[in-house]
Amino acid sequence: MWFDDALAAALDKLDAAGRRRRIRPVAIPGPLVVLADGRQLLDFSSNDYLGLSQHPALKARAIEWVERFGAGSRAARLVTGTLEATAELEAKLADFKGTEAALIFNAGYQANAAALPALFELAGGRDALVFTDRLNHASLHAGCAAAGVKQIRFRHNDLDHLEQLLAEHGGKPAFIVTESVFSMDGDVADVARLGEIAKRHGAVLYVDEAHATGVLGPQGRGLATAAPGTVVMGTLGKALGSAGAYLAGSKTLVSYLVNRCAGFIYSTAPAPAALGAVDAALDLVPDMDAQRALLRSRSDRLRTRLAELGIDTLASSTQIVPAVLGIEQAALDAQRRLEERGVLAIAIRPPTVPEGASRLRFALSSAHAEADFEFLLDAVGVLKA
Repeated sequence: MWFDDALAAALDKLDAAGRRRRIRPVAIPGPLVVLADGRQLLDFSSNDYLGLSQHPALKARAIEWVERFGAGSRAARLVTGTLEATAELEAKLADFKGTEAALIFNAGYQANAAALPALFELAGGRDALVFTDRLNHASLHAGCAAAGVKQIRFRHNDLDHLEQLLAEHGGKPAFIVTESVFSMDGDVADVARLGEIAKRHGAVLYVDEAHATGVLGPQGRGLATAAPGTVVMGTLGKALGSAGAYLAGSKTLVSYLVNRCAGFIYSTAPAPAALGAVDAALDLVPDMDAQRALLRSRSDRLRTRLAELGIDTLASSTQIVPAVLGIEQAALDAQRRLEERGVLAIAIRPPTVPEGASRLRFALSSAHAEADFEFLLDAVGVLKA
């Protein structure tokens, strides 16, 4: 049948380009991951930055919520209602982010891909003016594509360029869309200045805090605290150790999304276990300054070590440390060599990153023992050209 032939041909094309991805079975997750074939690797690729996915408090609260509310949530929230505990959790999340309200989604990709089109409706739908950083996450691009808008892209973190573009297209309602921590490069946006620019031009600032929540800002509250009035998106996985996502902002914003955001309206609510874990994480994260300091120290040391080896880490200043190796095969070979040493660090290739910028993406966690991190610093020696 043509369909099977087309599928096979598409996969053959990916194989020929060295870009076919495969799912790798894992038996036991954690700082030391056990693969299905029994191999044990120190995992320096996960986004579990504070190690909370394995924290006893999150596991216990998840079990507690399952026992109270069940394994599943049964339907969308507008069909069967919202648990009082979920509403209380959203209020707790809003307080953590310093906003009036918050709304929980099932996943970060879903939140961006669904919320942006709903918001752009307020500025003319496909005719909305939307200014985006060139290196935004795929989910932000997906939201723009779903809305049918033509992105006006500014050079990565070049806010002078953004101001120039805003001046050229002034006079209409506009959105500025960016990440606060860029997931592939590990660098940060100047959110405070972005907030000032947005205010000066009457634009709405939308900031994806997926990789900042829990890790950066006062008490891990993120970088958007520097720009009050921002529409903030973030994830409940990664540093918060569970699953899901949120949008935070004004009560009016949340009420609007409940009524106009298809990804919320038509999606089954998140499972109680995930929400219970988030509830526990929000109790812990504000007091984890020691773990955040450890992440900063370790990321600085890893960047220094890679620089000594002549490897470019771009403008990384966070727990995400890219080791740019150039062509795709170089990154794949480096991944293999590290796995032979007992370290898991995944090769990131186009289209996720630009052509010629394939890399290993190290994502550090405070959950690793110091000996494990020292082992990493020694192991990366195999990357030296």
